[in-house]
Amino acid sequence: MAQDLIQVIDTAFLGRVGEVELGASAIGGLFYFLLFIVAFAFGSGAQIVIARRNGEKDFEGVGRVMDQGIYVLVGLAVLIFVVSRLWAIDLIELLISSPQVASASKEYLDVRIWGIFFACQNIGFRALYVGITRTRLLTYNAFFMAGINVVLDYALIFGHFGLPEMGLEGAALASVIAEGCSTLFLFIATRYALDPKHYALFRFVPPDLKVIRSVLDLSVFIMLQYFLSMCAWFLFFIIIERLGERELAASNIVRSAYMILMIPMWGFGSTTNTLVSNAIGEGRPDLVLPITWKIIRLSSLAAAFMVTLSLLFPHQILSIYTNDPGLRQASLPILYVIQGSLFMFSLCMVFFSAVSGTAATRTGLVIEVITLSMYVSMTWYLGIHLRLAVHQVWFVEYLYVFVMGALSWWYLQSGRWKKLKV
Repeated sequence: MAQDLIQVIDTAFLGRVGEVELGASAIGGLFYFLLFIVAFAFGSGAQIVIARRNGEKDFEGVGRVMDQGIYVLVGLAVLIFVVSRLWAIDLIELLISSPQVASASKEYLDVRIWGIFFACQNIGFRALYVGITRTRLLTYNAFFMAGINVVLDYALIFGHFGLPEMGLEGAALASVIAEGCSTLFLFIATRYALDPKHYALFRFVPPDLKVIRSVLDLSVFIMLQYFLSMCAWFLFFIIIERLGERELAASNIVRSAYMILMIPMWGFGSTTNTLVSNAIGEGRPDLVLPITWKIIRLSSLAAAFMVTLSLLFPHQILSIYTNDPGLRQASLPILYVIQGSLFMFSLCMVFFSAVSGTAATRTGLVIEVITLSMYVSMTWYLGIHLRLAVHQVWFVEYLYVFVMGALSWWYLQSGRWKKLKV
């Protein structure tokens, strides 16, 4: 939720600045997330291992994975920062057809990328708390970070409280500071929320290649999977950008709303990941499918509530992001299109997360590659070849969730995951 909230808040404020800024925050934000997702994927691998150790009652093993994971995440932050500074800016200019959007995207990313050093540390804490099934502190942290981001966006974008009016760059700077405050909050709060001795936390012994390798054996496939997924999402918006600046701005608004509406589903997916891994660690693989079905029922109820909310108050939701009636009207058909895919996502995300929770990350990568190949091809066909209206292009979301869910369910039913060891 935390990263989604930052992007949503930026979108809501920049919707009052202009369509170019709104589109640029979409492209720049997605590119940042494309780089960030590599580190996030490593955190997901660490989460699976932590959950397995937690299920095995190896609590010192939990701390070892956390501490060694921090070493890797720091290294990934440096690598991501260097890659961004050397190549990302030029790549954006190459891919974006609008000079105004390309220039603004570069300005946004140039500041936003500094947040990667804090974001990577936050990933480590997420892996820890989700892995041991104590996630309440993460919720507090998400709202703490969002609150700081709201205040700083208001101050730095529009120049309030005696601060300079920075526009798009102000949104990026506000996000970086909010992430830094989040990291500080998690470090301090963990000292009180957990017993560091019980979990052998923050000992930071020399790098243990055996522990790091055990996480990387799982994470490398998740890294590729997430990276390809974000590449496909980025290409989706590159194709949308070629339909026009208004279409891109409208799609960014709906994407932001989509992310908020999907927060419960992402949460249930992460829960599935952890509980499945814990169950296997306890020697109860027979619980995997019952756990999955129970979470699906809860996820479906959450999706039904979110869909109903967005159908009853579509104009109010869009008004959060822009006060331009024309832009709201352009966004409305897209918002209606995603309702069905949102409900399908509540089922398919749980199936897919259960596959990762069994440690079948290689299979998860294969599923993602098949799904994304179809997704990108269909997006290109609808958007570039047929030149359909932007809301019609968004129907590819249905294809994505259906194929992903069907392949994940087939694998879970096959029982092949029972032979895997972590």
